[in-house]
Amino acid sequence: MTINEAITILNAEIIQGTLNGGTLDDTELTGAYTSDLLSDVMANAREGGALITIQAHKNTVAVASLVNISLIVICNFRPIPEDMIPAARDEGIAIIRTRENQFTVSGKLYEFLKTLR
Repeated sequence: MTINEAITILNAEIIQGTLNGGTLDDTELTGAYTSDLLSDVMANAREGGALITIQAHKNTVAVASLVNISLIVICNFRPIPEDMIPAARDEGIAIIRTRENQFTVSGKLYEFLKTLR
């Protein structure tokens, strides 16, 4: 699944999708992990995946960078602080936002990923 496919599946808003002038939309995702506890993300999320969370702040980007997460999905249409966007751009991490909750987003991405295997 690509980031672009995730955007479509979730009917999500693109908050940050560029890296040094290029686009991250066609980046392949290896899976997804849902958590709001950033230490849990560091311990259990997989490289190249998506992080599904309501934690909309710069520290989320820092943790995603440590794990090499490709996409942060912010749920419940949480506001995005201005300092989160350039931090994600600098790290090459896409950010999208959806009105749906984490349970729904996790289920939708799981079902789509399951069809690819």
